[in-house]
Amino acid sequence: MKKTVTRLIFPCLIGFLISSCSMRDIAVGIVADSMSASGDSSLFMGEDDPELVGDAFPVLLKMFEALLQESPDNAELHLTTGKGFIMYANAYLHTPATMLEDDEFERQKEMFRRAKRLYLRGRDYVLQALELKHPGFLQLLKQDQMELALKSVTKDDVPSLYWAAAGWLGAYSTDALDFELGATKHRPVTLMNHALLLDESFNSGVIHGFFISYYGALPVSMGGSEVKARYHFQKALEFSQGKNASPYVALATTVSIKNQDVNEFSRLLDEALMIDVDLYPDIRLVNILSQRKARWFLDHKNDKFLIESEDEEKK
Repeated sequence: MKKTVTRLIFPCLIGFLISSCSMRDIAVGIVADSMSASGDSSLFMGEDDPELVGDAFPVLLKMFEALLQESPDNAELHLTTGKGFIMYANAYLHTPATMLEDDEFERQKEMFRRAKRLYLRGRDYVLQALELKHPGFLQLLKQDQMELALKSVTKDDVPSLYWAAAGWLGAYSTDALDFELGATKHRPVTLMNHALLLDESFNSGVIHGFFISYYGALPVSMGGSEVKARYHFQKALEFSQGKNASPYVALATTVSIKNQDVNEFSRLLDEALMIDVDLYPDIRLVNILSQRKARWFLDHKNDKFLIESEDEEKK
């Protein structure tokens, strides 16, 4: 029944918006529930055409913002809207920008700029969701009173903790020279660690997937750890039951490259590509995008490793 309602949302939504206040409230509730981190988002996650989703996202996001004007105190809708901006920034701006050729530097810079801005917009919406549920949360966060800010947070808030942290660190990763933003990066790490503590199984281990990249990419001097990255990789595989291609790509593109272990790199990406995306329709879109990234890295393997050419090997 829920899936049926989800599919009916968009043809009816304009009518809801110009109807009575009570009908607008119904629309807000249905949309927020259908696209929330814990709800049924198969309308998008089950899609096999990433470009179709990418084309639809901007209109959908502006629609969410319009709904927020009608219902500014709806915490779930703030989460939904923020999550959407963060997903769009990552999948359709940030990640594609990292795969541009060297001669497209200006385009890459502009895509990073847009991604950063949208990451932060999404983060702020999600943080507002936490503020609405826990008044005073934002002030305590700004004062770095993290323990007090998180004191009343519960397992139900894990989606908000996850998406706020993901948007925050996503923005920083697009612009490491933003020292003002960099000075706050301990806050999203604390939010993500608290989410892990509350529910490490959230969304089939997606928090562990985050920490693969986090610990795998950072240098040891800044808190990076191969041991921790590999631990979170194993936990991500455990909770996702090996259905998600993302953990394989995350470990390959951080730890394997850092170690210059081309054999492990190739093996992990091959494993990601072996996953049949149609067997797991609830994460089809995620797997398609992860496999697209895996293919790009395999095609650009020579740029990431000091690999001798066949002619050099014969000498």
